[in-house]
Amino acid sequence: MEIPKILVKKAEELERYYRKYYPKAAPLAKQCFLNTMETTVKRSGDDYFVITGDLPAMWLRDSSYQVMHYVRYAAQEEELRDIIRGIIRRQTRMVLLDPYANAFNEEPNGRGFTGDLTEMNSHIWERKYEMDSLCAPIYLAYRYWRLADGTDIFDRDWMRLLFQVYKVFKTEQRHEESNYTFVRPDCPETDTLPCQGLGNPVGYTGMTWTGFRPSDDRCIYGYLVPAEMMGVRALLYGAEMLEEVYGDGDGGLKLRVLASQMEQGIRRYGIVEHEHYGKMYAYETDGLGNYVLMDDANCPSLLSLPYLDCCGKDDEIYLNTRRFILSEANPYFYSGKCLRGVGSPHTKEGNVWPIGITMQALTSQSREEKLFCLEMLMDSHAGTFYMHESVNADLPQDYTRPWFAWANSLFAELLIRIMEEGILEE
Repeated sequence: MEIPKILVKKAEELERYYRKYYPKAAPLAKQCFLNTMETTVKRSGDDYFVITGDLPAMWLRDSSYQVMHYVRYAAQEEELRDIIRGIIRRQTRMVLLDPYANAFNEEPNGRGFTGDLTEMNSHIWERKYEMDSLCAPIYLAYRYWRLADGTDIFDRDWMRLLFQVYKVFKTEQRHEESNYTFVRPDCPETDTLPCQGLGNPVGYTGMTWTGFRPSDDRCIYGYLVPAEMMGVRALLYGAEMLEEVYGDGDGGLKLRVLASQMEQGIRRYGIVEHEHYGKMYAYETDGLGNYVLMDDANCPSLLSLPYLDCCGKDDEIYLNTRRFILSEANPYFYSGKCLRGVGSPHTKEGNVWPIGITMQALTSQSREEKLFCLEMLMDSHAGTFYMHESVNADLPQDYTRPWFAWANSLFAELLIRIMEEGILEE
């Protein structure tokens, strides 16, 4: 696919900047910036289909993050606007087809996890319900609207998407009344839900239940706090769209009331008192007195909350949580000879995720910390000049997923922000 001219221009500007101010990053700048557009985006009928890289399906979450760094330039070129519109149009159709699915085929070809015991159809690659998958397209559309004056996406189907998300979140406030179940036979326990596919029991909290984490691993407890916080923000974005674009004040109010209920649930059940770190966010809870203290590098994560506009970088509870996340108290924080940062139970012990290191930099208030993270990222690519899914903290040549567009796009976002802030010039 031909790359929009504005993206080629901006990639070359980024490369020139880093050649001047931080030469080690220069070989990565242009190719990580363009990786998503060069290798994962294709026209498909009247819209655009976005694979994750080495997997042929389109994830709602990944496809949103893969192109997020391009949206700031969409106002400058119609070709890029057309691509972003086409991706949002495809995402809308996917959500309206099945809001519980997380990944879809380009055509109704029946590829993917066809043996899963859930309501599959030939369009669906995987039907793991991850509430953040419903939030990510709203984030993308909101950013396009605000940065590119993108009112051209707001048709009847987009309005239907907003109410579909509302309906699912409302239903899953009382998961025992939901029809969603998921069982994957003969698999690791992290790939299927216990209790005959219902997941572990939860109590009513005002929050909304989710089956799986953004890593595609199952939740231990059904209220995933960073996803809940992202859900609150997505509902508020949706309310703005309904009120300002569609003139639907009643619809906007419905979304705001649900967001308030979820927010109250987070405040009551999602915050714990840690003996060393003070008030901090749990990663998961069930509303029955149980919770998990950890963080996973996949976004939404607790570390990513300011990046997702869920709180400020200086929020006290966030800062307490951040200190926990970036310490040995977090069971998925790893420190090795080359790297130190957040990993994931989705990959092997001792592997740090470049997405996690990048997110640490994006949410930092410290110039020194940002540059420290940038230096670690330079040590993580093992001469490939691309970001990977996870990397052995002691041996960067030992990595997973050599082609992972989301990691490249997020790294490009960091390079753009560092350039905009001018911190290398100080």
